[in-house]
Amino acid sequence: MSFTRGAPDFPGARQYWQSGGDTSSAFDTKGNAYFSCQVFNRGTVASANPDLSSALIVFRSTGNGGASYNFPARVVTEFPDVAGAGNGLLDKQLLTVDSHVGSKFRDRVYVTWTFFAADGSGYIYESHSSDYAESWSKPVVVSTTSSLCTNTYGAGTPFGTCNENQDSQPFTGPDGALYVVYTNYNNPQTTNTTPDNRNQILLSKSTDGGNSFSSPVKVTDFFDLPDCVTYTGQDAGRLCVPDKRDNTSYFRATNYPVGVVDPTNPQHIAVTVGSYINAHSNESNGCAPAGLSTLGTNLYNGVLKVGACNNDIIVSASTNGGTSFTGTTTDPRKMTSVTQARGQRTTDQWFQWADYTRDRRLAVSYYDRQYGNAELTGYNDFSLSGSKNLTSFGTVRVTSSSMPSSTQFGGLFWGDYTGLAAYTGTAHPSWSDTRTPEVFTCPGTATTTSPPAICTGTGSNAPNDQEAMTARLAVPGR
Repeated sequence: MSFTRGAPDFPGARQYWQSGGDTSSAFDTKGNAYFSCQVFNRGTVASANPDLSSALIVFRSTGNGGASYNFPARVVTEFPDVAGAGNGLLDKQLLTVDSHVGSKFRDRVYVTWTFFAADGSGYIYESHSSDYAESWSKPVVVSTTSSLCTNTYGAGTPFGTCNENQDSQPFTGPDGALYVVYTNYNNPQTTNTTPDNRNQILLSKSTDGGNSFSSPVKVTDFFDLPDCVTYTGQDAGRLCVPDKRDNTSYFRATNYPVGVVDPTNPQHIAVTVGSYINAHSNESNGCAPAGLSTLGTNLYNGVLKVGACNNDIIVSASTNGGTSFTGTTTDPRKMTSVTQARGQRTTDQWFQWADYTRDRRLAVSYYDRQYGNAELTGYNDFSLSGSKNLTSFGTVRVTSSSMPSSTQFGGLFWGDYTGLAAYTGTAHPSWSDTRTPEVFTCPGTATTTSPPAICTGTGSNAPNDQEAMTARLAVPGR
């Protein structure tokens, strides 16, 4: 990831990169593995180089199941900002592969992302490769125009009225359809004039292999997580999942959508998303939307009150290939909750991912605060829920003990999402685990002890590692 070569928008043989993120991976039907990520430069906050350029890249592993990858990566798209003007950023890309044997677009590789422009707008784009990620199509705008998008941002709407979006996820059906689901902030409630601060999840569909997309349709409304600095005093301008007592939980977070197609019926689609107002949000106990902060982030009454506000994972379903969803006209308060266990009715669940098993059971994994007194302490677990009817969900605990909140970057960062892959009857959830203490050189021993002594932190919010973990479980539910 340290450099790309031969990219048309940059002079010279190489463009070097300081950082990367937003990874995703998938296999095609021939056993090739693909890994994608964004790369970017940080400008003068990291070095004397003002470069703020960004790019999206894809690596391919051929013949050994991901043991090694081609290098350098193939560039999907790039945005040069060598002078550091700060007038654009390629962000939040995700990749999928059409791995359906009967699809006319079999093994086509798709990447979607957000481009944030200088005027504050954010359109969703898509590019695809039909030659195993060797070359990429010209980017196409996914988030175009819809009557659902009435509150536009920026200086204009050159590519359509739905111009404030993020968190896109592409997924495919067995009939070759490509779907892109994403969060949208152009609905009427995105103002400071009403307590109702909901946003919406939109979906666009392509039936020609990603060359063009339908007008966006509404999957569901949702309520995003609360403004962090208002309730924790930390991380201004971002959202988080506050605990209700110890104030150790303030890592950045957001509610995003995940879509998947029933492998036995291409007309059946399920989309999961977190929502802070839901069937279990206990508004009678003091939880209620309270508009937006001056930074545009969500405010609520009852965030720190025990038994009041709590984030749920809800599911919206389509039986007509994405033309409409159960959440299109249904309030999130009446949407089916994936997180139905008794202990989840007053606690937070977030950062979900979903997949269908081959026997058409929807599996959903997520972070979970239903165990012990995690709602008060900010500790966390990981859980898995499942259902065949998308109405009644069973739940199992994945972690064997609770994890402390992340301490990375002073407690402000704990990944941005999780992962899940499912097969017949089983699921393989993945998450970032914080139970291992961070090991560091004991202060004052670097020159007095040979070798230097090794220490770990102490206290309720001691430094911890973030380790990538996975598990294999039977999917619960009927």
